Amino acid sequence: MQTESTLLFNRSDVQELLSLAECIDAVEKVFHQQGEGKIPPSGILGVRTQSGGLHVKTACLSGAKKYIVAKLNTNFPQNYARFGKPTIQGVIVLYDADNGRLLAVLDSMEITIQRTAAATAIAAKYLARQNSSVATICGCGEQGRAQLRALCLILSLRKVYAFDIDSSASLRLAAQLSRELPIDIEAICSLPGAIRSSDVVVTCTPATEFFVHKEDVAPGTFIAAVGADDSQKNEIDPALLASAKVVADSLQQVCSIGDTHHAIASGLMQKENVYAELAEVVAGKRPGRTSEAEIIIFDSTGIAIEDAAAAVVVFEKALTTALGNPFEFAA
Repeated sequence: MQTESTLLFNRSDVQELLSLAECIDAVEKVFHQQGEGKIPPSGILGVRTQSGGLHVKTACLSGAKKYIVAKLNTNFPQNYARFGKPTIQGVIVLYDADNGRLLAVLDSMEITIQRTAAATAIAAKYLARQNSSVATICGCGEQGRAQLRALCLILSLRKVYAFDIDSSASLRLAAQLSRELPIDIEAICSLPGAIRSSDVVVTCTPATEFFVHKEDVAPGTFIAAVGADDSQKNEIDPALLASAKVVADSLQQVCSIGDTHHAIASGLMQKENVYAELAEVVAGKRPGRTSEAEIIIFDSTGIAIEDAAAAVVVFEKALTTALGNPFEFAA
């Protein structure tokens, strides 16, 4: 669809145009570009209300075509219980970086889900033990499902423990994905034993008090800490962070809104103790896992280059299809 209009994409359009495998590939490429210094750091701005908040994340992508991208997302953790609405809602806007023309406006929900899971998969590729076969997923909503699907594209998992404070959610995930994926998925009510027996642990919850304790994590474990994307949230024991190798999606963000910031605030570590950003590892600037025994934590707060990479895939694929609704803002 060749058009000078702005293209509008709803969530169904995004789902049709973006597969998880494509998202992983696109996000890995932009991490590599950033690690090589070919694209500038992402920016973030946020505001909080009593029940939630809004954050704005921006990025600029270089390549055959240059883009400016901004994502505006609200995050209201009690939305489903109070209103039957999603926790995260928002839009992504895509601009031509050469002339500022507004190219597309996309629903952000599917892209946020996929790119977050993609970042975990990429981190696991470089930081988890290659023979990792057992995983624990903490948080069994849409993000937990996406995280497991993404990990299965990278690792040969044979056993997965699914945990949620709402036991019905973990049972639903286990039942659904056991039919979809060729692995044994068990819904669990107690977390410590599952963590101790796992090679990979993913936390994707809105928790404000940590629940992954240092004493429960075995040597060699890879942890993707995904849920803490504002300063109030906390999933990982600060003492565990202080003793592990920490890789950040964004050093600035993890020190202000990620799990790492709680370890810094408690005086157990400093900003300089963060080992690397994932982009440095992907680009080969810093080695990833260097021993089978080291515990590695990927502190994932969500950065705009991930959103930008996924949005560009959707937009460029749409140019050859009938998807996307043209709209004239200046009409």
